[in-house]
Amino acid sequence: MNTIEPNDITRDLAKQLVKTKVVLNAAYIDGNWEAIVPSSTIDNKNNVHSLYDPSSGEVIATTQLCTKVHVDAAVNAASRALPLWSQTTVSERASYLNSIADEMEQQCRELIALSVLNTGKPIEEAKMDVSDAIACYRYYANLIVKQETWSEVSILESGVRLLKTYAPIGVCALIVPWNFPMVTTSWKLASALAAGCTVVLKPSEVTLLPELILGNILSAIGLPKGVVNILPGAAEVGTAMTSHILVDKVSFTGSNGVGEKVMSQAAKGVKDISLELGGKSAIIIRADADIAAACEIIIGGIFTNAGQMCSATSRLLVHQDIAESLYQKLKEYTQNIHVGDGFDPMTQMGPLVSQQQLQQIERYFNIAIEEDLDCLIGGTVLDRSGYFACPTIYTSVTTSSGLWQEEIFGPVLVSTTFKNDDEAIKLANDSLFALASTIVSSDEQVALEMVLQIKAGHFWINEQQILLPQAGWGGFKQSGIGRELGADGLSAYQKSKHVILPD
Repeated sequence: MNTIEPNDITRDLAKQLVKTKVVLNAAYIDGNWEAIVPSSTIDNKNNVHSLYDPSSGEVIATTQLCTKVHVDAAVNAASRALPLWSQTTVSERASYLNSIADEMEQQCRELIALSVLNTGKPIEEAKMDVSDAIACYRYYANLIVKQETWSEVSILESGVRLLKTYAPIGVCALIVPWNFPMVTTSWKLASALAAGCTVVLKPSEVTLLPELILGNILSAIGLPKGVVNILPGAAEVGTAMTSHILVDKVSFTGSNGVGEKVMSQAAKGVKDISLELGGKSAIIIRADADIAAACEIIIGGIFTNAGQMCSATSRLLVHQDIAESLYQKLKEYTQNIHVGDGFDPMTQMGPLVSQQQLQQIERYFNIAIEEDLDCLIGGTVLDRSGYFACPTIYTSVTTSSGLWQEEIFGPVLVSTTFKNDDEAIKLANDSLFALASTIVSSDEQVALEMVLQIKAGHFWINEQQILLPQAGWGGFKQSGIGRELGADGLSAYQKSKHVILPD
């Protein structure tokens, strides 16, 4: 990605881009931006949507949202495009994916600026998001050309051969969340296109600004019409997508409550489904851990993106022998976190994405007061414009606490101690969720043995929450169904075919 200095990214630049580059009041259908024209005064009132700057709470743009009428047009366009797109060569699909990445690199400054404006993320986090999205498109471009059209399966019986090939699932409805715009879009879109599927994409209506640039990019690279359709819409649009008879697969990332509804809707027509849902991940600090290094990893796992991550390691398990020393150091580190405007290069943690999200965090602060939890630091929202909460840590939290059991989706860490590895493993597994986990220990082999006993889909040992496109992503229990990223992510958009023929 191009070298970008923080001074290149300003609020004034982002606001100018909203006026000149982002296509609002339109849906990207069949390769063109189509104006969203309300059919009545009631429609006009109900579908006008405001986008906010989380650092100030100010409205930065308004737009019309799609309705289910646009869903039908988009799905039909994707269905018409499927026969030709599914028969393109893998090299052709790889070329388009690389072209998307190239265009994103050329426009990375603009994408970063729009992300900071619309999400409140610090500049460095927004830069990582754009870089990660680019890497994902390039990864699947490289992966698909390596997939053999035919592979022979070894069998013991004589006289026959068994061949295997793959076919795209078909028309895919992709619904992405607001916490990582562009990133989760790339996870779904890159693998779907690589597999030969056509797509109807619904970005979150909360963070439309960086997402809508994708339509411009697809037109610029000459992607065939109808292969990708983008619908800025709310829940009504998502429901129409997941229940549409011409949709073959649904991929959804979001809350468990909505995920259950999506699963029910996708049952119509027996659609293939992938769900990436909630998390309440554990971070285990063994007695042999380096305390300073552990604090850095703890902070990265809970305060990155203001804790708005499904993978947030929001349950801290500390060996009792080092708990007092670690808590003291962790408090010092947390006190030094600079909370502020995402456009300020000094900012390390930005605001929550919306007023609704801030109110959610404040509700948990009040629950903590009712439960008389020990607050090491934080526990309040900031008295300033925008949607800011303090980085917060509670200690000696019982497993029956609502803060221990429920996904908060904010900068709130709950902690308890353990006596030995067996107890740590039991505590880590005592959750309805099982998405990710971190272990900090000087003994890598012991940590790896713990991985085998902890139920989660992704682990970090002595490392920050780095996500690689090569590594499959997804969890167990109520954290979802299926995997994204890696070879598993490609397989999620393919169906295998087997052929038996004479030897």
